[in-house]
Amino acid sequence: MKPPEGAIVALLEGRHDDPFSLLGVHNGPTGVFARVWLPGADKAEAHALDGTALGTLPRMDDRGLFEGPIEGDPQPVKYHAEAGDTSWWVTDPYSFGPVLGPIDDLLMAEGTHRRLHDKMGAHLIEHEGAHGVHFALWAPNAQRVSVVGDFNDWDGRRHAMRKRGDVGVWEIFIPDIAEYRAYKFEIVGPDGQLQPLKADPFAFASELRPANASITRKLAHDWADTDHRKHWSSVDPRRVPISIYEVHAGSWDRDENDWFLTWDALADRLIPYVVEMGFTHIEFLPISEHPYDPSWGYQTTGLYAPSARFGDVEGFARFVDGAHLAGIGVLLDWVPAHFPTDAFGLAHFDGTALYEHEDPRLGFHPDWNTAIYNFGRREVASFLVNNALFWAERYHIDGLRVDAVASMLYRDYSRKAGEWIPNEQGGRENWEAVAFLRDMNREIYGQHPGVFTIAEESTSWPGVSAPVSDDGKSGGLGFGFKWNMGFMHDTLQYMARDPLHRKHHHGEINFGLVYAFSENFVLPLSHDEVVHGKGSLLTKMPGDDWQQFANLRAYYAFMWGYPGKKLLFMGQEFAQRREWSEARALDWCLRNSRSHEGVRNLVRDLNTVYREKPALHARDCEGEGFEWLIADDAANSVFAWLRKAPGAKPVAIIANMTPIARAPYRIPLPLDGRWCEIINSDAHEYWGSGLGNLGGVVAKDGAAWVTLPPLATIMLEFEE
Repeated sequence: MKPPEGAIVALLEGRHDDPFSLLGVHNGPTGVFARVWLPGADKAEAHALDGTALGTLPRMDDRGLFEGPIEGDPQPVKYHAEAGDTSWWVTDPYSFGPVLGPIDDLLMAEGTHRRLHDKMGAHLIEHEGAHGVHFALWAPNAQRVSVVGDFNDWDGRRHAMRKRGDVGVWEIFIPDIAEYRAYKFEIVGPDGQLQPLKADPFAFASELRPANASITRKLAHDWADTDHRKHWSSVDPRRVPISIYEVHAGSWDRDENDWFLTWDALADRLIPYVVEMGFTHIEFLPISEHPYDPSWGYQTTGLYAPSARFGDVEGFARFVDGAHLAGIGVLLDWVPAHFPTDAFGLAHFDGTALYEHEDPRLGFHPDWNTAIYNFGRREVASFLVNNALFWAERYHIDGLRVDAVASMLYRDYSRKAGEWIPNEQGGRENWEAVAFLRDMNREIYGQHPGVFTIAEESTSWPGVSAPVSDDGKSGGLGFGFKWNMGFMHDTLQYMARDPLHRKHHHGEINFGLVYAFSENFVLPLSHDEVVHGKGSLLTKMPGDDWQQFANLRAYYAFMWGYPGKKLLFMGQEFAQRREWSEARALDWCLRNSRSHEGVRNLVRDLNTVYREKPALHARDCEGEGFEWLIADDAANSVFAWLRKAPGAKPVAIIANMTPIARAPYRIPLPLDGRWCEIINSDAHEYWGSGLGNLGGVVAKDGAAWVTLPPLATIMLEFEE
């Protein structure tokens, strides 16, 4: 029964690539026998899992190797070990059969497995009569893979894994361990070199940085949000109000020790605030585990794990559930474009370029010093598609905002000539990334009705928010929405100009309406506009303090009347003065000022009318919902248009982008009768001058004479 000495040495030194062939319970020529390595033990007695004694195993090697015949058929066993006056029990992981099956192998080989988050990583299960954790890892080029953790003294010789044929997946079931155990994977690469310890790509939880081990964790929240999910699965998101409050969870607010709020504390403060402000959704900057705070989560090392900065992962589930019960959706910023090269992460995972391209012209991102996923490798694409599905299924998120899509679509993104490799047709398009994005969107929309995706895409790639074809190989990219980066750039550039000069740049506003319905757009005033020396939105505005506030209020009302869904980064709703920093909380003390609170009141009221008036939201993405009233008054820097929807009262939006009040000013209106003033950004409540139309105007013969307050936007709704 004793294997060759070379095999034993390889086993004890952690070099053997198939420990299951040596250890565990086996049929032999003379019956069933067991072999176990129990370092430090003098005696070992085998028992069935129910405690029945099966036989004593002689020690066959002074290094702790025991073997001998046992009674009964091959079965899982545990050992009672002794050394002097000490004794202990060990359940033998090598006496258990595999957990994964041939269907898993087939689907993983094809890259079509859509339940990888149920199979890979660490799962607390009952297997063949024992409770423990099943570990599975993809490392096709490794010579040996072991699980190491606080349960085996981080010793890679103790729990070497079983390799599953040609799919490159390694697995082991380790009995008698449960939740909250730290672990990593020890990998010997194809050249025989030991790699840095790797965190689990599928880990559900991680240690708090700077520690970076994965944590065994069970996800079992009892959800109460059926009505919320049913509602969103029944509507067309293009035709309902969507107003998004973008949040960096680590700096929205802090506790009394200037530490991150837990998810429960965030739920207590953030959810009621968002409800009060009238937003429909919270969009978090990436919350998946990441090692470096100033990356804001965009350089993630744990795509499946909510960051430990905010407490236990179950807390995030409670947050989402609580938001849903309050009628608020939760969106996540998702980063499938690139990943950091930290030694414990995905880079050269099994000693080879596994998740990334080996060639830096394809696999290295010059903007962020990160690695680019190899989207053409089916296992990598499957890993990412499964992650998108994971957040929708396990955490009930309402949507994904996909970061840096443009960097995925073009092989020459941020590269000079000679620094990139053309595709097979000689072009710059990254067709592998296109196929991945289409696949991801098809799966999300197919499996999770009510969940939508948003692309941060800054180029003119056609059909970003157009459907994918039935075969999945043509048509659009399949996103639900696209960020309108042109709107953000042009309008902020216009608003930063001295009002005296705006008449020369009238087209910066008009041009956006040329393409406003070419995609399903979200209008983003995001975190990117208030960092890296750009200042806050308030400080971008020209003029003295009063004019800066008036400009900002006029801009917000202009944006809420403009076609497209809305997004505003945290703090800008009360006109944060300082540039945003992830290292501190927002300046909530500013709310004690009437000027700042006035802006907040306006944003609240804008959200209210946007949600309550179908004319302002029901045709956000369709040209029939927009009609110019005045587009050519550059001399006065006045813009006026109509928002409308079938069966809804039309709303006229009129913006005066100069500090000169204009009265009376003729506005053409399609219906005669009274038009009520439902928003005036110059109202006293908003810290404006209070100039307005005394509640409304009367249109006659196709027009009305209107008072236009200085640096202000007003909205007039037709009254039946």
